[in-house]
Amino acid sequence: MVRFITDVPGFRAAGVHAGLKPHGAPDVALVVSERPCVAAATFTQNVVKAAPVLYDQALLAQNRTAIWAVVINSKNANAVTGPQGLRDAERMAQITAEALALPHGAGVFVMSTGVIGVPLPMEKVERGIRLAAQSLSPEGGPDAARAMMTTDTRPKHSGLAVELAGTRVSVAGMAKGAGMIHPNMATMLAVIATDVAVLPPVLDAALHYAVERSFNCISVDGDTSTNDTCLVLANGLAGNTPLQEAEGEAFAAFRDALTAVCQDLARQIAFDGEGATKRVTITVYNAGSFEAARQVGRTIATSPLVKTALFGRDANWGRVLAAAGRSGVAFDPQRTNLWFGDLQVLRHGLPVPFDEARALEILSERDIFIALDLGKGPGQATVWTCDFSYEYVTINAEYRT
Repeated sequence: MVRFITDVPGFRAAGVHAGLKPHGAPDVALVVSERPCVAAATFTQNVVKAAPVLYDQALLAQNRTAIWAVVINSKNANAVTGPQGLRDAERMAQITAEALALPHGAGVFVMSTGVIGVPLPMEKVERGIRLAAQSLSPEGGPDAARAMMTTDTRPKHSGLAVELAGTRVSVAGMAKGAGMIHPNMATMLAVIATDVAVLPPVLDAALHYAVERSFNCISVDGDTSTNDTCLVLANGLAGNTPLQEAEGEAFAAFRDALTAVCQDLARQIAFDGEGATKRVTITVYNAGSFEAARQVGRTIATSPLVKTALFGRDANWGRVLAAAGRSGVAFDPQRTNLWFGDLQVLRHGLPVPFDEARALEILSERDIFIALDLGKGPGQATVWTCDFSYEYVTINAEYRT
């Protein structure tokens, strides 16, 4: 069974307490491959980028085929920290390489998450990295996932195996995120490991496809972080015929497996939204294209009026339709159909009388499904989000304290 990142052959991990979090909670994570990896990554599109993002982007521009490890600290984003922040990100990579005795030129990715604008307590971080290097284990995936958590209520894992032309290939990952979640991408970090043999441009293509349909289809609060990073490391230990083109059955099987893992992680992030009481799945049909459907879905998912109505178990369908109407996607309101669960509330642009008691029953469930048919033609997308509760305000009003 493939579930944790260390279930992928050739990967070890650790999560240790370095003193960044109180009460002994793990706060430094390390994931290491026994051999160099081909790497692909996507990053935040926020203009304000954290030091580790800038460091990783520069690293990836120079090194796509010899990435050995990723080191992660929580509790501090190392964002808006100036030249010292960049030096600290580079130092994290250097310490990791030294602690692991990696060969010259070995690449190490760096990720940070937490409060913006505070310098890293490098003495604690360095101690944590060295301890993590000593604690690496083939069973260390769960500890690493816990170490990268901030306001998450639980660690997030996903994995599966797939056959590529008769060769078994594993894909597994871990992620964190619960607030400041919105495309493109979302405060989320994700590390995905695979033993597939693949060329860098092909891994890029697979990751782009997967991210567009997963991490770029979630929202908690409409805020895009400074630190978002999704990294895929492929060590080639499966021994499959290397994927050299972004086409064909083998590529499609790998791409779809990667997408499935990313979508599972993305749902876990959206459904673990700060203070969330509802797990909300919004599917937009017949929007003319995937991009248009996703744009409508995102707008609904980020509407405070929709999210508060769902918290209040109010079938206020007008808020959903109004959000769709301001999404920037053109459609004919007279052709729209809308459902909460199996309860249709709008048919061909006109209200459908419905049983309020049944609506309350549907919206009292933990999982809520909204379906909107725009009646334009082929093109659909699913977006995942959560409600807004009193607790969300409390968490974010007191985040630094």
